[in-house]
Amino acid sequence: MVVWDTDVASLTHKRRVPPALVTRLVGTYPLITFITPGELTKWAEARHWSQRSRGELARWLSTLPVLQGDEDVAITWGRLSAAAMRRGRPRPVNDTWIAACCLTHEIPLATLNVKDFEDFQTHHGLELITAY
Repeated sequence: MVVWDTDVASLTHKRRVPPALVTRLVGTYPLITFITPGELTKWAEARHWSQRSRGELARWLSTLPVLQGDEDVAITWGRLSAAAMRRGRPRPVNDTWIAACCLTHEIPLATLNVKDFEDFQTHHGLELITAY
C-alpha cells in the first residue's frame, strides 16, 4: 500500500504523473487520505470547474480507498504538530494530517512535494516515495 499525496492524486487523475514516479508505484496499492477529496474539491470550486469536470473528479475519487482520520491519527497529528512547533518550524495543517495518517498506519507516502514532508521524514521516519 502507498498513500498518494494530493499532488500525486491530482496528476494521476490528469494522467500527468512523471514517469520516474510511475515506475516506483508499479505494483503498489494506492490509497488517499481523507484530506485529498477536500483539497481537490476546493481546487475545482476555486477554479470554477464545470459540472461535468466536477462529476468526473467525484467518480474518479470514488474508486480510490480513503484512509480515514480516527483517534489514533488525531493523537499522531497532535504530536507531529507540537514537535514541529518546538523545532520552530510549524508545518501546514493538511500536510500534517496526511503525514499523521501515514505514520499511524505505517504506510509510505508518494509525493512530488518533498519539501512539504521532509521534516516528517527526518524527524519521525515518514517513508517517502518520490520521482527523485
